[in-house]
Amino acid sequence: MFDQEPAPAPTPSGTLPLGTRQVRAVWVLLTINVAVFVLTTVLSFLLPRVPSLLTFLVNHAPYGSLAGPTNFVLSLGWKDNELITQGQYWRLITAIFLHGGLLHIAFNGFALYALGPETERIYGTLRFVALYFVAGLSGSVASYVFTTGPSVGASGAIFGLIGGLAVFFYTTRNILGEFSRRQLQSMVTIVVVNILIGVSAGGVIDNFAHLGGLVGGIVGGWFLAPRYHVSRQFYPPRLERRTSPQDWIGVGGTVLVSGVIVGVVGIIRLL
Repeated sequence: MFDQEPAPAPTPSGTLPLGTRQVRAVWVLLTINVAVFVLTTVLSFLLPRVPSLLTFLVNHAPYGSLAGPTNFVLSLGWKDNELITQGQYWRLITAIFLHGGLLHIAFNGFALYALGPETERIYGTLRFVALYFVAGLSGSVASYVFTTGPSVGASGAIFGLIGGLAVFFYTTRNILGEFSRRQLQSMVTIVVVNILIGVSAGGVIDNFAHLGGLVGGIVGGWFLAPRYHVSRQFYPPRLERRTSPQDWIGVGGTVLVSGVIVGVVGIIRLL
């Protein structure tokens, strides 16, 4: 409501420019995840049949300390606490591109397909990619801190997309109204259902990675989510999108804090 306008102002939420950006990163990430899954599956099939290849990898690859014969390929990049403590920090990232089976890649691939395009259209490609990796890193860090076993999967990054969407709809609740509230309720329901599934799975599902990714997505989204405000310079009123280069300071801080946590926990485990 604008008190001094000569006529009632139309609801600005109808002009919120959502869904106008091209989706690129989602398809790239999906392709990478599927390609890595195919590669690891093929290698797992070949290794028992090509002894020279197995010998080469055993002698030269930094495989996981908990790897059995069937998990050897995944162990080349999964989250392995012992090796991370020894300095293989890249495992905090490579783990999010590995999957433990067809159902695992299918569920995560579908979730990325369902959530990714909307998130990328809202955030833009660069900010979407940053959100995805910050959430994935946060999920790996949480798994490293609170669990001892190996872990793989993009679930932490995908939970981060849920967190990023939740932040956006929270910050636009006064503009989008009921639509925003329905979206928030949907996000909460998805998180609660998935956490309950994880709890009932008897330790097979890494809930700490999920929760860590969710927190990383919320924190990253708080800095990266576009902000909208109603501009009264025009009639009818317009919604303007505001972003700032300073938003990236918060993202860098999140990554820095994650690194500090890994370093501190690693030092404690070495003592």
